[in-house]
Amino acid sequence: MADRTQRSILIEAPSRRVMAVIADLESYPEWVAAAKSVEVLESGADGRARTARFVLDAGVVKDTYVLSYTWRPDDKSVSWKLLSGELQKAQDGSYELLDQPDGTTEVVYELTVDLNIPMIGMFKRKAEKVITDTALKELKKRVEG
Repeated sequence: MADRTQRSILIEAPSRRVMAVIADLESYPEWVAAAKSVEVLESGADGRARTARFVLDAGVVKDTYVLSYTWRPDDKSVSWKLLSGELQKAQDGSYELLDQPDGTTEVVYELTVDLNIPMIGMFKRKAEKVITDTALKELKKRVEG
C-alpha cells in the first residue's frame, strides 16, 4: 500500500479517557456519523476487541468490513488491519495517544485504505484526509462532551 495519511488533534482529557472511548467499539454508532453498526466478533482476555464487523454508510460509500485489532499494553496505542471487506481490499490504521504536560492528549491517527475500485492516488489521499479529520473531530467531541 502507498503512503499513510496522518493527522492529529489535541483533546482536553487524559489519555486513559480517550482510549476508553476508542476501545468502546460497540458505541461508535452513537457518535461516528458513518458507523451504522459495530459488532465485536472476538474479544481478548483483557476484554478488548480482537475482531469487529463494521457497517459503514458515508453517503456514496457503503461497506461492510471486518477489522483485526492490536492493543498496546500501556493503553497508548491501537492498530488495526482489514480482514475482509466488500468495497475495501485493504485498511491499515492506528491511533497513538501522546500525553501532554498540561493534562491534554495529542491523538495521532494514521490511515491507509485501498479500495476494490480504481481510484487516482490524489483522490484517495483526499478521501483519507476527510476520513481522518472527521474521525478526530468526532472523537474530540465525544471525549470532551
